[in-house]
Amino acid sequence: MSRSTKSCCSRSPADRAGALLLALALGWTLAGCVSPAGQEPDTLRLGVALYSQDDTFIASVTQDLERMVQEAEVAQGRKINISVVDGANNQTTQMEQVDRFLDRGYDVLLVNIVDRTAAAVLIDKAEAAGVPVIFFNRQPVAEDIDYRERVYYVGARAEESGALQGELVLGAWRDEVLGLDRNGDGVLQYVMLEGEPGHQDSLLRTEWSVKTLTDAGVAVEKLDGDAANWNRGQAAAKMAQWLDEFGDGIEVVFSNNDDMALGAIDAIRAREGLGALVVGVDGTAPALEAVASGELYGTILNNGKGIARAMLDLALALADGRDPAQVVDLENGHYVWLPYQTIDGWNLDQFLEH
Repeated sequence: MSRSTKSCCSRSPADRAGALLLALALGWTLAGCVSPAGQEPDTLRLGVALYSQDDTFIASVTQDLERMVQEAEVAQGRKINISVVDGANNQTTQMEQVDRFLDRGYDVLLVNIVDRTAAAVLIDKAEAAGVPVIFFNRQPVAEDIDYRERVYYVGARAEESGALQGELVLGAWRDEVLGLDRNGDGVLQYVMLEGEPGHQDSLLRTEWSVKTLTDAGVAVEKLDGDAANWNRGQAAAKMAQWLDEFGDGIEVVFSNNDDMALGAIDAIRAREGLGALVVGVDGTAPALEAVASGELYGTILNNGKGIARAMLDLALALADGRDPAQVVDLENGHYVWLPYQTIDGWNLDQFLEH
């Protein structure tokens, strides 16, 4: 049996009007397939949640990541949308920001978590949405990472930075030219500027910096120590109090990060005639300037560029469905560890940008 057909050109005006309405409706339906933020469907969306943008090191990692994203867009010919939010050191705020990333269909979360004990809740939400999570620089407890799928951590081992800081001070203590033992009692008197209470970097850097000295046979005396929450202003206030109490009896200032070390230097600079050997951790640009000026004896480089590079490589692999172990060196299937490096006046030039 033959089947009759009609040309579209032979349709009645009513038929043509109906076809037009159908086409418009189809167009609106297709428009609804565009992502909530208005990008094309093939746009890769990275949500970056920071504990605090006021942290100099975290700010530098973020800047490196944003620059590398731009370079990757050009190199790969793809659109990568990166959205950075500041948790302002409030876990509730950060969780709300993560919820918005998930609601808007972001492809990968990169989280510098405020409270490491809150990681399980965040991971559960991401897993329910089918979104991988990359934590960085603030390490959640192992139980929240080790038994999960598509959950990773990028950073460095805190105990290593503490040990290197201790070695830096050990070398200075043994250098007779520096004359660190100002009172000649054979004991190294120090104060300790700690990060936030309970944070693993604070605990491990504090422990291992001093342990390295005592293991080498150096007698030490802790004059005082307190948390300054990674903050330069808080550290300056603490140091000013200690200078009032101990004066030039402070021979060494250990600081868990560079911002606090610079705060200690601010306080010392304001007290003419007083001084102490100050060491930090992170290798930030302001810290390198302080090493160059001689106010900061040394710092331990936390490889921010390496963290940013590993996170982006990992995120791209996860978004593309590739094996992340093919692009980054994964330990135990979840961890990317980067080494620390010591910076002092002897090798500073290697780390300055020319």
